[in-house]
Order: sequence, then structure tokens, then C-alpha cells
Amino acid sequence: MIMRVMGEGQFQVGETHLNRLNELDEELLTALESGDEEQFRRALVELLGAVREFGTPLADDSLEPSDLILPDAEATIADVREMLRAEGDGLIPGIPE
Repeated sequence: MIMRVMGEGQFQVGETHLNRLNELDEELLTALESGDEEQFRRALVELLGAVREFGTPLADDSLEPSDLILPDAEATIADVREMLRAEGDGLIPGIPE
């Protein structure tokens, strides 16, 4: 799966890591629902860090379409809420059963 972190680039992330990314996405959603800025910031940084850790960066000149787009680390709660309105349930899709 190709994930784009806004302002940073694309990462190829294997499906074996999607469960962990979904867990982190749930933590981010919980923080958004509570409106807790500190919890939100921590969850967003952890999610983006996991994408960087598990993913392989694609070359800057790569023209691969992104399967999903994640906010940058400086995104606000309002920014991420707006992205979620467009995306649906969370930023990271679940693994099909």
C-alpha cells in the first residue's frame, strides 16, 4: 500500500503492518473525539513515525498513485477532522476479512 504523508512524500507499506497502523489510527480517532490536543499530537506523531518506520520511501520523482493520504505532523485537530469527513472511518483502512 502506498501512503503519502503530506509535505513529506510517499511510503510503500506492507500489509503485514496494517494492523499496527490501524491501532494507532484508533488512538488518533479517540484523541480527536475527546478534543485533547496533547493526546492528539502524540497519536499523530506516533502514527506518522510508524509509517516511516514500516514503510520504504519512494523516490521523489515517482509518479505512483497514493492509496491514502495522511496529514503532516503539524496538522491541527480541525485539519484532521476535515480529512476524516472526506475519507470516512479513520485514516488507515482496515484489512479486508
